[in-house]
Amino acid sequence: MTLVQMHPRPTSANSVHRTAADAMDTAGPQVWDDMTVEVALSVMTAARTGHLVVCDEDGECTDLVTRARLTAVRDGVGYTDQVRLRDIADGGPFASPLTTVADAERTMRHRRLGVMPVVDEHGNALGVLSLSG
Repeated sequence: MTLVQMHPRPTSANSVHRTAADAMDTAGPQVWDDMTVEVALSVMTAARTGHLVVCDEDGECTDLVTRARLTAVRDGVGYTDQVRLRDIADGGPFASPLTTVADAERTMRHRRLGVMPVVDEHGNALGVLSLSG
């Protein structure tokens, strides 16, 4: 797990002082990492969401998957209906509740992420940050 917690660099007064805890949305559906890609896509459709927080058997957040990522895996060469979320996990990045919004946005833009999970010191998903603009 890669927690993102960097030293703030001023970009604007608002984003420098706001933390991930201030800006996060609810985590949304959380699923186990042994779920297959097909079932995860069905859960997304039923929940009307574009992402799922993936947890291991201990309830620790291990990844966040998007519909686009799951669709790409499903449409990829060598895909079978036995591929599980743990098989495609990339493990991060994750934001700490104390990470500034500016730092989280920088990381998300660099990694080309639309959403990033916010986790506590025990790896529990607290919420998600969505990239603005």
